[in-house]
Amino acid sequence: MANQIHSFATDAELAHTAARALLDWATARSGQSATVALAGGRITGNFYDAIVAQANPAERAAVRSLDYVWGDERCVPPDSTDSNFRLAHDRLFAPLSIPEARQHRTRGELPPVEAAAQVTAALTQLATKFTDGHPQLDLVLLGMGEDGHVASLFPNAPAEVLESRAICLPVIGPKPPPQRISLSYPMLHAAAEVWVLVAGAGKLAPLREALGGACSFGLGKVLAGRKVTKIFESVGHGPR
Repeated sequence: MANQIHSFATDAELAHTAARALLDWATARSGQSATVALAGGRITGNFYDAIVAQANPAERAAVRSLDYVWGDERCVPPDSTDSNFRLAHDRLFAPLSIPEARQHRTRGELPPVEAAAQVTAALTQLATKFTDGHPQLDLVLLGMGEDGHVASLFPNAPAEVLESRAICLPVIGPKPPPQRISLSYPMLHAAAEVWVLVAGAGKLAPLREALGGACSFGLGKVLAGRKVTKIFESVGHGPR
């Protein structure tokens, strides 16, 4: 397990640098098929804003050519303020005119089992490579909670979540809204690249635990199953 760690004094610097990395990544893949899994949370919104602010016309075209899915989604309608899709739509897709055909949203308004099945079908169709039977996403973007969770893979999850070999599965989270849809650990292990955006001083301790291999859930379990993971961290001082 190797980790590439990039540290910043403020959340704004983190968002700016991660956005520049995404624009460079997308530009390098212009003309190629590539699928990106998006996250939710405040730092992700700032990251979207930074992409929009920095993108030149060629980079905007490159970002519009990517296919987008979600690492997790709350079981809510797409116009809900709790929706990860709405966050992406309002602060990334609409500003950059990303085609609807590239937006493969998780349908949180459906029954969770049905929504997870639709995500599984979409990812299987989009993927050009498979790892251990799992569709290989080209890039997964993750945030991390103060309890160390990523996507909707929380501590104290039951064995059927921790050990699941599914592509995508319904889960119950400890925070409202509790019903969610999440990619599984094997999907995060299989991804070609995983970038984790960790913002705020309160998250540094669980991040260090995960990096030290002490966590058997959340980010720690993701890191343990990957050769390389890129981490953007800020201590949360200064403007956010």
